[in-house]
Amino acid sequence: MVKYGGSILWAAMLFWIITTLGPRLPAVRAAFVASAAACAVELFKFYHSASLDAFRLTLPGALLLGRIFSTSDMVAYVIGITAAALADRAIRSSLAGGIGAGTAA
Repeated sequence: MVKYGGSILWAAMLFWIITTLGPRLPAVRAAFVASAAACAVELFKFYHSASLDAFRLTLPGALLLGRIFSTSDMVAYVIGITAAALADRAIRSSLAGGIGAGTAA
């Protein structure tokens, strides 16, 4: 969890940003968009230029783009996006049921 926790949280954040920007997007579609974006960012690590590598050495560059390609990070992204999608589904269904739904009166 220590090694991949940040990647899991980053991917979950990406999912939440996408659902915030597209609130009517179905969760499955938002998960696919988030997964595609996360994989694109990870694959972008193969591209190198002097200015881009200099940016990657800064804290914002490391947080936004990362430094080294890792297939393990891609697995962590899928875990984070899946967890966020399941949480989103649970939150939306509890809100649809209204306050106090499921409690005996």
